[in-house]
Amino acid sequence: MSGNVRITVHPSFDVLAATTAARLITRLLDVQSERGEATVVLTGGSVGIATLKAIADSPARLSVDWAKVNFWFGDDRFVDAASPERNVGQAAAALLGSVGVDPARVHVMAASDEVADLEAAVADYQGQLAAAARLEWENDDDATTSGDAKVPRFDVLLLGLGPDAHIASLFPDMAGIRTQGVTVVGVTNSPKPPPSRVSLTLEAINTAQEIWIVAAGADKAAAVGLGLAGANPVQVPASGARGVNKTLWLIDQEAAAKVPEQLIRREN
Repeated sequence: MSGNVRITVHPSFDVLAATTAARLITRLLDVQSERGEATVVLTGGSVGIATLKAIADSPARLSVDWAKVNFWFGDDRFVDAASPERNVGQAAAALLGSVGVDPARVHVMAASDEVADLEAAVADYQGQLAAAARLEWENDDDATTSGDAKVPRFDVLLLGLGPDAHIASLFPDMAGIRTQGVTVVGVTNSPKPPPSRVSLTLEAINTAQEIWIVAAGADKAAAVGLGLAGANPVQVPASGARGVNKTLWLIDQEAAAKVPEQLIRREN
C-alpha cells in the first residue's frame, strides 16, 4: 500500500460524519489561508450527505469563506433536475443552500430535462472543467496546472463507496472504469438505479490533491478490504483512487471489519 494512504476508523456512523465534517472545515480553512479560495468535489450517498449536514450544524462552519469555495460533483444521476435522487439537490438541502455559497462556483452536472441527451451532459461537464482549468492557469502566476489542463485543481475530493466497491458512478467491470483520455463519462446501464449517470473518470479523480473515501456499515466491509488490498481497479474501482498528496480512508467500525489492525488509526 502506498505511503500516502491512511486509514482512520471511527466508532460509529454519526462520529464518522461529524469528524469528516470537522476535517473538511479545517482543510478548507488551510487552503483558503494559503491560496484565497478552495475547491472540493462532493459525493452523494448516506455518509456524504450526512457529512454536509454535520458541517451545516457545526459552529466552526462560520470560519470558512463559503463564497470562495468552488464545488464540483464526482457524479450525479441523469434524471430530471427536480428529482430527489440528484446529488446536487441533496447537497443543496444539506449545506449549499444555507452557508452563502457563490452560485457561479457550484458546478452542476446537467439533468435530463436540461440537455438533449446523456452525451450532451457529459460534454457540458467536460467543458466546465476545462474552462475552469484554463481560467485558473490564466489567473495564477504560480499555477500548478498547465495551460492545456483538462481539470482545475481539486483540493479535496470526497468519494462514497458501494458494497461492490464502486466509486462515483464507476462500477466494476463496466466501461466507465476502463475509460481513459477524458475527464467525464456517461453511464447508461448502472447496476444501481437509476441506470443513466454522469461521472468523473478515474483519471480525473486522481488529479485531486487529497482523496477521501468515506464509508460506513457492515455491508461495506468487503469492499473496504478489497480496496485496500491493491486489487485491480477494473474489478475493484475503489482500489484505483489515489490522491496526488494523500488518500484517506475514513470509515466506521463496522466497515473496518476486514482491515488488518496494524493498518488502522483510530479516532474517538
